[in-house]
Amino acid sequence: MAPEDIDRDVLVEELRRVFADLHVHIGSSESGEAVKISASRKLTFRSIAEEASERKGVELVGVIDSHSPPVQDDIARLLDEGEMEEIAGGGIRYRRTVILLGCELEIREPGGGPFHLLAYLPTFEAMKRWTEWMRPRMANVRLSSQRIRTTAREVQAEVLARGGKLVPAHAFTPHRGLLGCSADRLDARLEPDGIAAVELGLSADSDMASRLSELDRYPFLTNSDAHSTRMIGRECNELLLKEPSFDEWAKALSGEQGRRITANIGLHPLLGKYHGTQCAACGRAFRPHEEEADVCPDCGSKRLVRGVSGRIERLADRERPFRLSGRPPYRRQVPLSFFPGLGPRMLDKLLHAFGSEMNVLHLVPYPDLSAVAGEALASLIVKARTGDLALAAGAGGAYGKIKQGE
Repeated sequence: MAPEDIDRDVLVEELRRVFADLHVHIGSSESGEAVKISASRKLTFRSIAEEASERKGVELVGVIDSHSPPVQDDIARLLDEGEMEEIAGGGIRYRRTVILLGCELEIREPGGGPFHLLAYLPTFEAMKRWTEWMRPRMANVRLSSQRIRTTAREVQAEVLARGGKLVPAHAFTPHRGLLGCSADRLDARLEPDGIAAVELGLSADSDMASRLSELDRYPFLTNSDAHSTRMIGRECNELLLKEPSFDEWAKALSGEQGRRITANIGLHPLLGKYHGTQCAACGRAFRPHEEEADVCPDCGSKRLVRGVSGRIERLADRERPFRLSGRPPYRRQVPLSFFPGLGPRMLDKLLHAFGSEMNVLHLVPYPDLSAVAGEALASLIVKARTGDLALAAGAGGAYGKIKQGE
């Protein structure tokens, strides 16, 4: 065996599995100041860290409102009091979880609708400097997902110059997705070499995205876009890392030194709010064979909320999914919040018995689940693992559902 092979084997043995959810919003600061208007006020920097560490089993979490000054005040206090610590590889550690500091911002350019980008910075100081760069270009830098008065390419260049990573958010969604409402190609808005990854969004999976050959060069991310603590981890990424940190995550995105994405664990696309097309005039959800229509089959309106499946069909330059060598598997996940009859009391029982939602969804055997949750609920959870659940598709802003009695 050659020396380099020995080194590689030793390195791989040092790596371990880490669950990562890299798109979580903050509802408010600890002082009560609103940050993401549509998010739960219970979502604070500290509560996100606690939920991820103690209940979800998510060891790497991206908080994408870390640019907000009141949030930064909270971070500074938590660091000063020793409850959290900034780590050498980039990120802020709280118990078993490391937080990556991120920012979601909105851009609108001629010829398309507004879209969101995710910017991740390696250190707290870098994020504070990023806030100061954005401040004169943004109406209210204290709020989440705000419009910035510049181009996507300028944002991209600034993020990269600061050692950061840039990711198009929920790329295919009809509201604020770059490919969903702004352009037909990523390179119409961004420099291709400066895109770290593509976030699929809740209504798409790897097979759907693989029909666009432009995306072959990019890793895919499956993140929750959580607006409440319960939604953290509803989509996540399984990574192989030495430890959770910004530097290790960056290596995983580029496949360096054995680090990599080993699986994308995503919401079943049918459950996403924008999987199918819906008529905005009469509310009719389109059937799969109607996705190509330009008017509503019922009322004739052209006011359509184009679903992700239909949008990808229009953009695709391949007839069918393309299984790129080295692309990690996509594991369709049905979060516990979607299961009928699973309320807060049962959720607490499951987490107390099995440690985290990731364990319940993917690892705990049926007999053990049944002993705690009962046969009916345990059976549904196991069916979700094997893809045997009957689902009704989401559309027009309403989530899909598990079909009762099927």
